[in-house]
Amino acid sequence: MEEQWIERYRKPTRILHWVYAACFLVLLATGLILFLPPLAALAQDSWTRIIHRVASVIIIIAPIVYLVFNWKSALKGLADAFDWGWDDIGWLIAAPRYYFLADEKAMPPQHHMNTGQKMWWLIVIVSGLVFTVTGIIMWAFKTTAPAAVLQWSVFAHDAVFVVTTSMLLLHVYLSVIHPLMRPLRTGAWSSMARGKVSVEYAKSHHGKWYEEVVGRKEAESEWEKVEVTTK
Repeated sequence: MEEQWIERYRKPTRILHWVYAACFLVLLATGLILFLPPLAALAQDSWTRIIHRVASVIIIIAPIVYLVFNWKSALKGLADAFDWGWDDIGWLIAAPRYYFLADEKAMPPQHHMNTGQKMWWLIVIVSGLVFTVTGIIMWAFKTTAPAAVLQWSVFAHDAVFVVTTSMLLLHVYLSVIHPLMRPLRTGAWSSMARGKVSVEYAKSHHGKWYEEVVGRKEAESEWEKVEVTTK
């Protein structure tokens, strides 16, 4: 039987995702060189700082460009990160069985974003703001900012760096390596690589979202029938 597919992410969203991911990996690599004393020798001639700053500028500009040209999707995405309810509590209770025992049936039906994805998305938003503010202070006001402000900026920057990197590793594991995410061509990886996921994946991992999409398509189909009969 031929595999059925359903669109999950549009092209602009996927482009933003990969631009953001690439920049973050560059920032991670160059940040580690600045963060870990044993790697200090690699930072000679400040080339790592230059790359770090270029990547930071791109990672700030990219979401702004996306917001300008895709403001409806951007606002909906922001709303999803802060939309928490009883479904999320059910997800958190069932999560250990899913992640450690690969018990897919334990998970309650989810919307377009499940609770884990909303947690990651919320961390990306908050950490992005902290990175931006503290980074600007350390870059543009390094010699003029009060010592206490500079010290707290460095501390906050490093703390968020540790948290975000840890969550990134978890995000990659759950999106690519976890047994229930295979094969890659039908699940979470496919959603960001091709914009589509298999219907089976949508039903099992985002049941409420799938029902919403099916209901919307059925309503549109019925409306088209009404228009045809009235012409």
